[in-house]
Amino acid sequence: MTDSGDLLVVLENVNKHFGDLHVLKDINLAVARGEVVVVIGPSGGGKSTLCRTINRLETIDGGTISLDGRPLPAEGKALAGLRADVGMVFQSFNLFAHKTILQNVTLGPVKVRKIAKADAEREALELLERVGIAAQAQKYPAQLSGGQQQRAAIARALAMKPKLMLFDEPTSALDPEMVSEVLEVMTSLARDGMTMIVVTHEMGFARSAAQRVVFMADGQIVEENTPTEFFTGARTERARDFLSKILTH
Repeated sequence: MTDSGDLLVVLENVNKHFGDLHVLKDINLAVARGEVVVVIGPSGGGKSTLCRTINRLETIDGGTISLDGRPLPAEGKALAGLRADVGMVFQSFNLFAHKTILQNVTLGPVKVRKIAKADAEREALELLERVGIAAQAQKYPAQLSGGQQQRAAIARALAMKPKLMLFDEPTSALDPEMVSEVLEVMTSLARDGMTMIVVTHEMGFARSAAQRVVFMADGQIVEENTPTEFFTGARTERARDFLSKILTH
């Protein structure tokens, strides 16, 4: 881990309940600028909730979360600013159906960042080129495959020039043959130094793109390590049990 001045996201003793369900239990996690952290573990372990607390889609019941040295704002303009700094890509693509792909990607920069429309469009086309769908710029989401829509969603998040990208199981709703095209885009972002927290079931991506693997189960971080160390020598029984189930199929 790098020195504290280089930490972008810090969670300290974070707790979250949904009614009687204790979904996050004393979570401590620090992510450095430029680091790629992949969060894996069984369903219901708290991975997605963890992701959603970092841009305050979910509030927390205890502990603190800070981004770039500042506590997460609770509401208002400051919260909108936080959301602009933290890009998020979900399982569902959440694109505006009545807007073209280009319009989807330029909407945030124009409305939130107050970037001139022509500049926003030029940057959007560069991003669509980068994610491999520049030819689809004038189409509507329904005219694209699932893989293309997810790549458009990634371009839309990148258009805000975020400090951090959160991915919450971005490939789980895709047909198998479309998974690799989305993972390729994510791998290239990782190579380019984007700070990323990725919740995924794609172990190949975790092995190749992550600098750190965080294993969560039952609302807790059970283990964290480099991909090589984690996949070849998981220290906890819980992690070894999880790996034995998923890596044999």
